[in-house]
Amino acid sequence: MSFLSDIGTKVAAPVGGALQKAKANPKVAHGLAVGSGAYKKLRMIKLGTPLLVLACLAMVTLPIPPFLLDILFSFNISLSMVVLLVAIYARRPLDFGSFPTVLLLTTILRLALNVASTRVILLHGQDGTAAAGKVIEAFGYVVMGGSYTVGLIVFAILVIINFVVVTKGAGRISEVSARFTLDAMPGKQMAIDADLNAGLINQDQARERREEIAREADFYGSMDGASKFVKGDAIAGILILFINVIGGIIIGTVFHDLSFSQSAEIYTLLSIGDGLVAQIPSLLLSVAAAIIVTRQTGSKREMGQQVVSELFSDPRIMFIVTGVLFVMGIVPGMPHIAFLSLAAIALIIGLLLRRKIAAEAKAAAAAPVEQPPEVAPDQRELSWDDVSEVDVIGLEVGYRLIPMVDKAQGGELLNRVKGVRKKLSQDLGFLIPPVHIRDNLDLGPNSYRITLMGVTFGEAEIQPDRDMAINPGQVFGRVPGIPTKDPAFGLEAVWISKQDNDRALGLGYTVVDCSTVVATHLSQILANNCASLIGQEEVQNILDIVSKTQPKLVNGLVPNIVNLGLLTKLLQNLLHEGVPVRDMRTILETLVEYAPKSQDPEVLTAACRIGLRRLIIQDIVGGDLIIPVITLSPDLEKVLHKSLETGGAEGVGIEPGLADRMQKSLYEATANQEMAGEPAILLTSGILRSTLSRFVKNTIPGLRVLSYQEIPDDKQIKIVSVVGNTAPQGQLR
Repeated sequence: MSFLSDIGTKVAAPVGGALQKAKANPKVAHGLAVGSGAYKKLRMIKLGTPLLVLACLAMVTLPIPPFLLDILFSFNISLSMVVLLVAIYARRPLDFGSFPTVLLLTTILRLALNVASTRVILLHGQDGTAAAGKVIEAFGYVVMGGSYTVGLIVFAILVIINFVVVTKGAGRISEVSARFTLDAMPGKQMAIDADLNAGLINQDQARERREEIAREADFYGSMDGASKFVKGDAIAGILILFINVIGGIIIGTVFHDLSFSQSAEIYTLLSIGDGLVAQIPSLLLSVAAAIIVTRQTGSKREMGQQVVSELFSDPRIMFIVTGVLFVMGIVPGMPHIAFLSLAAIALIIGLLLRRKIAAEAKAAAAAPVEQPPEVAPDQRELSWDDVSEVDVIGLEVGYRLIPMVDKAQGGELLNRVKGVRKKLSQDLGFLIPPVHIRDNLDLGPNSYRITLMGVTFGEAEIQPDRDMAINPGQVFGRVPGIPTKDPAFGLEAVWISKQDNDRALGLGYTVVDCSTVVATHLSQILANNCASLIGQEEVQNILDIVSKTQPKLVNGLVPNIVNLGLLTKLLQNLLHEGVPVRDMRTILETLVEYAPKSQDPEVLTAACRIGLRRLIIQDIVGGDLIIPVITLSPDLEKVLHKSLETGGAEGVGIEPGLADRMQKSLYEATANQEMAGEPAILLTSGILRSTLSRFVKNTIPGLRVLSYQEIPDDKQIKIVSVVGNTAPQGQLR
């Protein structure tokens, strides 16, 4: 009681404060009244399940009068009908996610009613067939029809239908669905990550999809176990029937001096009625479970709409059925009226379907088609308007890929490209130019080409009627299709038919459609060549935006200290080295400090990198305090310094054999870091950083080159590998 009083005290304090506010403010009083009503409804909803469980326990332990048994049996049948209808009208299995729990509660309720009715039958069965209530008596009389044998056979048939047919099939489907759902989870997670990286979805949408996948796995796992409840309930119904019949006959003949025939009549009727009252709701719930587990996960329509649209989609089927029924109806000895009537109905349905399809085709043909305007012969002289400007970003497609970029035909590529531009713009810090999409008859029908400034940077061939199953590195089998390679990352892949998507996901493949393939390839090319996408126009737009919040900083720097061309070159250098330019305030403040001393773009780039060191480290290692790094030996650094002195800043003075051995050693160290799941960072002096960055950019893409000055003071470094210990022979170890 002290615990309850403590809770009451804690609740009373805020409620009392709310009442005081209500006295001072009528609006607060109205809100408090509405809130209290909602709170009462919520409290009643929360008490529903505990009260149901307590009622079941009471039915098991306490005697129940026949009148209350009638009400409870009627409620059980009504509840089962409600559950069945909810399962029928659910658009997806997850729309009825509480079904496993509902199945458990209804099973417990039904078994508790069986125990309660068994007690009443065995204690008061000698009083007549109405001893256990009107519901049990009515079901017994209706089914038996005055014959014990008929009643037992009908009950046995119902149990067989429920146990052998419906329950067993639903249980098998639940088991297989749970296994395939769990096996397909890694592939679905990778597909979500791929869409997120391609900019097709944002973080919130990705989180919702992951939660939906988790709910789907939990649902099918729960259904796999919940199907055992129905199976056990069917077995319990058979046992309870025989216990009631045998026990009732013994009790009636031994303790109540009834004849064997009287005892058999009374207790058989009551037992069969009790069994039917329990088996009918059990059969309804079994059908509901079967409907739920056989629904398609991706379906967005109700079951009735889906079944009707698929069964009555082709009038030829109805005409064939009409012919078969007509032949059967004219065979001598057959029921002519039944078969010929059904043949007439099938013929009418077929004619109506054909008329509907013809009307839809006629409406589509009569729809106005936009004709291109007739162009009169152009007699004017040529001008500069006839010279086409090169596209900054271009996407050319073959003629079979045109539906992918046509919204009228359901093409999604335009939205995917827009998502790629949005994500890259947010990540890099400037607006990615629009992508000019057009068809090119010189390309293959299934080919596309990505160009930057008129230069081809990527070209591939896709299958628009298939999906691509990408091997992420570990799969559990093979899927039939056309072998290929992912154009963005060069991974092994297979073009599969859309019907094999679930199978490929279950085997561990990452399945994407053609629009995602093109969008991912475009995103990869734009990210690798982002430095060429920013020019003086884009830089001026950035300055205009920054000047709204930092007017003195911008006006004091450009063009007095740094001109627009030098600033553009500086930002291109940063983007070329993989550093985003989102933090323009830090970049401009760094230029204010260092630009008066030097106008060298390389020097200013190094200074800006030091100013952006926290952003650079965060993009590489996140919030980790310890940074694993690869370093060069002191001897190798001395050799490289001398090479720069003799060969210039481009590093052309490095001896070719030494450069080759350096590349191999750095590649091995980078591979070891990637295998360990850690980023590969080469830490060197500020003088060598830019040279080594250009040296490894194209040969070792996963290696980031940093200088000692770019490590924040609150971070610690951990040397995981030292490259370049030089032996007397000049060999690297």
